[in-house]
Amino acid sequence: MTSDFEKNLLGLDIQELTSLVKQAGQPTYRGRQLFHAIYADRIGSLEQASTLPNEFRSWMVADERVIAHPVIEQKFVSTDGTVRYLMRLLDGNTVETVWMPEGDDGEAGDGTQAEEGDNRDWRRATICVSSQVGCAVNCQFCLTAQLGITRNLTAGEIVGQVIAVLNDQGVSPPVERVNLVFMGMGEPFLNYDNFIKSVRLLVEGVGIPQSRMTVSTAGIVPRIYDLGAEAIRPKLAISLTAPNDNLRSQLMPINRKWNLEELMNAARGFPLRNREKITFEYVLLRGVNDSREHARELLQLVRGMRAKVNLIALNPGPGIEFATPSDKDVLEFQQTLVAAGVPAFIRKPRGRDIYAACGQLKRTTQMAS
Repeated sequence: MTSDFEKNLLGLDIQELTSLVKQAGQPTYRGRQLFHAIYADRIGSLEQASTLPNEFRSWMVADERVIAHPVIEQKFVSTDGTVRYLMRLLDGNTVETVWMPEGDDGEAGDGTQAEEGDNRDWRRATICVSSQVGCAVNCQFCLTAQLGITRNLTAGEIVGQVIAVLNDQGVSPPVERVNLVFMGMGEPFLNYDNFIKSVRLLVEGVGIPQSRMTVSTAGIVPRIYDLGAEAIRPKLAISLTAPNDNLRSQLMPINRKWNLEELMNAARGFPLRNREKITFEYVLLRGVNDSREHARELLQLVRGMRAKVNLIALNPGPGIEFATPSDKDVLEFQQTLVAAGVPAFIRKPRGRDIYAACGQLKRTTQMAS
């Protein structure tokens, strides 16, 4: 990374900020003040850090320290209220972040209760966050895969996306209910250290409870075990999309490295908290993986687990060779699961008209036709 990244205070934790404070000859409690200003107050410049003495702020300015958030370059607003943000990073690269008022029903059934009495026109909202510039996993039904991988995001860039959206929407957690899903561009578990550091900063600094966060992986099995050992962690979602190895390896090449047996062993061994479930995400592709037989195969995989299934009818896009299944087939697939006692939810295609829906993030600069 360049010195621009190294000088950015956004992304530093309390220990790193306290070390900086000591370098400046300030009392250690200034580290906590600076941490609060950056993450809870969400300041965008050192001039706004009014709780800090002028001499300390001057020292940081002289040391070329900055608080640099990703810059919102473009906003695309869907007819359903979803907003897709194209954000520019310090090095000129761009990523996408999505704001979904009322979420997409993917949160339903996860043990989290909605709050009553909110006077906004939404009771809860979801922010979908990116973890990489592009993606290396190459799922065949996802537009982001067409970008390839450029680089990992820093912890500051991941947190910065959330702060930029909260500021733009005028929302302040934890008073107002905001869910986070690490389901944007990239595979979070291929950027694990920065991802998990961002989680801690979002919980301890910004104030978003870990119970309102979910991370989705295509199946990086060793990192599933790592996540289970974390003291602070989101809930786990696994992108499954096929109920057998042959089909999954065609659709999701990562399955050739960690097959379904390894993946499901990791899922079954994942330490769940009280009332928590693992989510399995299943993208339905017409005539490929959407039959009742596929649903019955899926039942055998998840039988006996504390799990739910989120069904996602393919969100189409240019260059994607698959088609969206009919509403009838989606409902029949869901009913097969529910009848066997597996909670299954159909994700709403939020922001499909602005390329903001699941699998559509490709930094597109126009609306969908």
